[in-house]
Formats: sequence, structure tokens, C-alpha cells
Amino acid sequence: MRAPDAVEISVVSPMRNEELCAREFVRRVDMVLDVLGRSAEIVVVSDGSTDQTEPILRELSAQYPRLRCVFLSRNVGQANALAAGIQRSRGDYVVVMDADLQNLPEDIPTMVAEMDKGYALVSASREGRPESKFIRLLPSKIANWLLRRVSGCSIRDMGGFKCLRGDIARSLRLRPGQHRLLPALVHLRGGRTGEIFVKAGPRFAGTSHYGIGRSFDVFFDILMLWFQASYKSRPLYLFGRVGLLLFAYDLIIMPWLLFEKFAYDTPMGTRPPFLVAILFSLAALFMFIAGFILELLSDTLNTVGNVDPFIVRETVEGGISTQIGRASADAQSSSTVPTPARTR
Repeated sequence: MRAPDAVEISVVSPMRNEELCAREFVRRVDMVLDVLGRSAEIVVVSDGSTDQTEPILRELSAQYPRLRCVFLSRNVGQANALAAGIQRSRGDYVVVMDADLQNLPEDIPTMVAEMDKGYALVSASREGRPESKFIRLLPSKIANWLLRRVSGCSIRDMGGFKCLRGDIARSLRLRPGQHRLLPALVHLRGGRTGEIFVKAGPRFAGTSHYGIGRSFDVFFDILMLWFQASYKSRPLYLFGRVGLLLFAYDLIIMPWLLFEKFAYDTPMGTRPPFLVAILFSLAALFMFIAGFILELLSDTLNTVGNVDPFIVRETVEGGISTQIGRASADAQSSSTVPTPARTR
């Protein structure tokens, strides 16, 4: 049963000092939702804005019934602001987008139509981005390539404009920086991801909050994702294998050193191979201990956070197939698998 205040589509956007974009953003999104003809809401989160963004949003909330405003007490970063908006959304589908109108609201209906095919997430991957090749485009291409390699997700543009199933979006526990990893996070949980290609527009007004230093942050986010994805999210598998390799070195070098000691009376304690073997033994012990501790912490985190490592796409009971996260259930004689959309 759906909640009485549930809607079909939630558009969630964090804002940080976007006084020049706020009015046009809300106007265009509301107009698109009117044309789409589904129950919808616009959730805007002010991430500790210090300009006129919040007074403008208060004014707009009286003009646009769909608009819901969330004001954070201070600047907490884009990922946390986005998470605050997602957790307060009520839609079967949740569209996440920036407020600077580089993500075009007019592409929302295409994303929603693609989501109706049974995807857990659809990415609006940007083409023709009007940005600096060396400051924005090249680092973005490298980061997206690394993310595809690390996660196995084929989405070409991991950041930015996305549409997710509402139950999945609200189950995510985003840490700072992870707003750039949404397709990879959904893919690693087993969700089907789709992709459409859209034109990226210039900023409507104002200045970008992106700096070259953020590229280094993205690299560390990817490194953390690789660690989480390694060996099916089992830290013991990763650390245990490293520990076994180090221990195997000891099993090779130590018998040889002992043989030379007793056969040729060659000193052991001052030889570099002996010191390296001792170092590797301690390192192997550390790896095993770290693997066990991280395994326990991972299990505790999943239990306390009530986060499932899987995504349910469909249930069938009594011949009735229910597409999870959809606004309504379709009666079918048997479970069917949606045909994936063609991507290029």
C-alpha cells in the first residue's frame, strides 16, 4: 500500500547560493511536471546558503504548491544536502539534479519513460559539455573510466542528472563525495542501470562551485569504492589474500635461511632476507587482524543501518506481478523481465 501522501515523481535538488538560478529552476521544473501529468513534488535543499536563496525559496513556495523547501542550518556539502532531500522525498521515482540548469528539466520526461521499463536507475549522460577541457572534461573522463573499471557499471557519466527508484534512493546512506557515484553504488547492489544521452547546457547564471582540487577528492572516492567492491564486499577476502601472500614468502625464505645456518653456519640475524621475512610475518599478522575487525564492523554497519546488499525488482504472488517502486501493480499471468533499452 502506498502512503496517502506519496507521489509518483520527486525532483530533488541541493542549492548553495543560487539566488540567480532559483526562480528559473523552479519555474521550468514545475512546467515540465505539469506537462508530464503525474503527481509530483519539487524538493529543494538550501545547503546553508548565505545569499538571497532562502528568501526567494520561501516566496516561491507560496506560488508553487509542488515546491517543498528544506533549509539546513549550515553548509554540509552537496552529498549530505542531497541525502537530506532524498530522505524527505515521497516519490516512486526520485530525480536528482543540479539547480544551475546545466541539467535541463525538459529531459525529465525522457528519463521517467526509460525508468518505466524497469530500471533501478537511469543516467542522463551529458554530451557536448561547454566546459574547460583540462579543468573539467579531462578529469571527468578519467574518473568515469576508473569508476567503470572499479564497479563494472557501464554508465558513461556517473555524476549529475539521475533518476532512481524511490525505495532504492531512500535506502542509500550517502557519505560525502558519494553523490558522484550513484550508478556505481546501485550497480554494486545488483540494480539494473540504464542510460540516455542529453545535451548539457551552460550555467543559467552565477559561478561554478567546482574546483580542480575536487578531482583529487574524486580519486579518493574511487579508491574507497574499489575497496568496498573488492571480493564481494568481504574485507577478510581481500586482507586475507594479502596476508597469505606475505606468509607464503616467509615459508619460502625462512627454511632456506635455516638450511644455510645449520649447513654452512651462515649468520641469520643480520641478513636482509631475514629482516624482510620478519617484517612480512608481522605484516601478515596485521592483515589477518585487520580483515577480521573490518569484517565484524561491516556486518555491524549493515545490521544497524538495515541496509540490504540486494535490490528487489519484482514480486509475483497469485499470478499478480508487482513492479517494485512503481506507482501501480500490473496483473500478469507470469513474471516477465523488462526489455532493456538500447544504449549506444
